[in-house]
Order: sequence, then structure tokens, then C-alpha cells
Amino acid sequence: MAIALAFSGGLDTSFCVPYLREKYDKDVFTVTVDTGASLDQTILSTLSRKLGAVKHVHIDARESLYEHYLKFLIIGNVLRGGVYPLCVGAERVVQAREVVRVAHEVGADAIAHGSTGAGNDQVRFDSVVHLLADGMQLITPIRDEGLTRQDTTKFLLDRGFEVSEKTTSYSINEGLWGTTIGGKETLGTTEPLPDEAYPNTASPKHAPEAGIDITIQFKNGLPIALDGENLPPVELIIRLATIGADHGIGRNIHIGDTILGLKGRIGFEAPAPLILITAHRELEKLVLSKWQRYQKDQLSDFYGMLVHEGQYYDPVMRDIEALMISSQEVVTGSVAIRLYKGNINVLGAESPYSMFDTGVAIYGEESALWNGRDARSFCKLNGLQGYLAHKARTKT
Repeated sequence: MAIALAFSGGLDTSFCVPYLREKYDKDVFTVTVDTGASLDQTILSTLSRKLGAVKHVHIDARESLYEHYLKFLIIGNVLRGGVYPLCVGAERVVQAREVVRVAHEVGADAIAHGSTGAGNDQVRFDSVVHLLADGMQLITPIRDEGLTRQDTTKFLLDRGFEVSEKTTSYSINEGLWGTTIGGKETLGTTEPLPDEAYPNTASPKHAPEAGIDITIQFKNGLPIALDGENLPPVELIIRLATIGADHGIGRNIHIGDTILGLKGRIGFEAPAPLILITAHRELEKLVLSKWQRYQKDQLSDFYGMLVHEGQYYDPVMRDIEALMISSQEVVTGSVAIRLYKGNINVLGAESPYSMFDTGVAIYGEESALWNGRDARSFCKLNGLQGYLAHKARTKT
């Protein structure tokens, strides 16, 4: 029998290969599910063999990630805590799903991952494995043994394997939707990450003085073109990430609630999500009614929370997705954005479905559908509930 291991090539999953072979005396199949990291298939395959795996499987899941997960984060303008665009939450679900699929294909009787016992990823992986591979054994060495990064480093060094010093200092998780960075600074709440901890983005202070203006076109809520050039969604996201990184866009640190109930802190760089969400949100302001936006915003926040919590397969998620898709029927148009030294500024937006109708009224100036007497009556009626409540509470 065999073990299918979710494999990133990082410190913890590299440790897992020789550890699993030694402890369980089984063949290990490494499975890398590419959700947008800068992964060299040849390097990963070579590393897998050196560590002792019998076979390495590489799966490009970027389009699947976008189609089933990321497009709803765009439609929903999902930013956890108003800051963090869920860089890895959705990725873990699609990665776990693909590892389960490969495990079935190779006849494995166990699935392993390198998550710790203190983070969110263990919950996301475990939930999918229990759902889609209920009969398989789930092995989690880092969690079960309570191992630190120093422990896994020593294990590999003792067996003659090389370990990068940078790998030990910072935990980097790179994907299509951004990169998370964990290190000694994120163990507390006061220290910022140093510039060198961010692997892909320029420091805003060193970004080009001129900045850059771009235009993003949307159709039914989803990005379809950049500066007039139609692009497949994955390619569009990659291009935005590159442009944004050059201009210092997307760096931040997020403090939030973990699935286990702890407070956690993580650094991230996510140029593409922050650019897209900023543009999409502005277009929605132009074309949706205020009650559409209000209701959708509440559900989108809830949706993002459930993605973060590893609840993607709960049926309520499909219900929320249906509402979000319905809300995007008129979210078509273009948004002009300026990127300048880490800042994202909206220059303007236009849409054939714009509700900004100067033929009806000009805000603060004049109107065509009502007169001053109508406005006076409306103002009086609009405050009626507050007036009656105040009167009832102060009559004594």
C-alpha cells in the first residue's frame, strides 16, 4: 500500500517524505497541486526523488481554483477583516481535493499533509479528506508529533539533506491569489515584516515615481480585459500581480481569528486581488441599488468567513453563490485605476447600466423628477420614526 502526500517542496512537506517512509515502511507518492506558486516541476520532481518518494505528480489547478473559488471572492469583494483577500483559504480546498483524487488513482490507503496543530490549514485539509476519502487513513506528522521547524530541519540535516536558511526563517505560501508570509515578527503584534521578507513586491518607497494608470474591463462582475486586451482570467490575474508588484502594491499584515479560536497574525502581498476588488467594488457602486449592495455585502462577508473556516462544501455556499451571480447581471463596464507607490486609487468608472443619471438629478444641485415642496415632505416623513421614538421616550 502507499501514502499520497500533499507536497509543496517546503521544509515541512520535505521532512514528511523520509519520515513517512521510515515510520510506515510504505511507498510515498508526492502530489503538488499548482494553485499559482512559482513552482518548477523539474526541481520539485527531482527533490521528491531525492527525498525518497516513488513518484511525483504535478497538477495545474489554477483554472479550477479560479472557476470554483476565486471568481466568487471577486464578485463578493471578499476581504477578511476588511484587509486580507483570503490568499490561501480557497487554495487549500482545491489542493486537498486533488490530492484525494490522486490517492484514489494510485491505490493509496493513506493521505498525509504537513500542517501544524495550531493553524487553519489542518482544518481545511482534514475536512476535505474526511468528506471525499472517508475510508482512508489521515497522517499528519507535524501535528501529531508537535514538531517545530527546528525539529524538522534537524531531522533532514541529520539524514544528509540540504535545508535553506531562508526556509527556516520564514514560511512562505505563494499562490495565484497572493502570498502569505509567516516569521518571527508575526508571532507578536507590534513588529512589521522587513522589506526582505516580501518575496515578490517592490518596496513602495523604491517603486517608480511615475506610477501607472490601467483600465480593467468587467462583464457580469468578472474581469475580462486589461487596457482593452481580452485575457483569460488566470493570465489577467498573473499580469495584474506583476504590474502591481512593480509598484509596491499589496503588502500588509492581517490580525484575525483562526478557526481554532486563537488570534493569528500573518503578513501577505496580494497585488492582483486588491486591485481587482477595488475596481469591482467601484463598478458595483455605479450599477447596483443600495439595497442590492447592502444585502450582498452581508452575505459576501459570511461567505468569506465560511471559506476561511473550511466550510466550502456546506450547501449554504451554493445558495450564496447563486445570489451573488444574480447580483452581477448588470456589473459590466470599465474602471480606471492608478497604481502609485503602494497605493490603489480609482480614477473613474463607466457602464452601460450606470445609475448615475444626470438627466434625472445632479447631486446637490437640481432635480427633474421632484420640486422643493416634494423634498420638504420627504425629509419630514423620512425622520418620522425617529421623531415618534424620541417623543415617546422624552414625554416624562
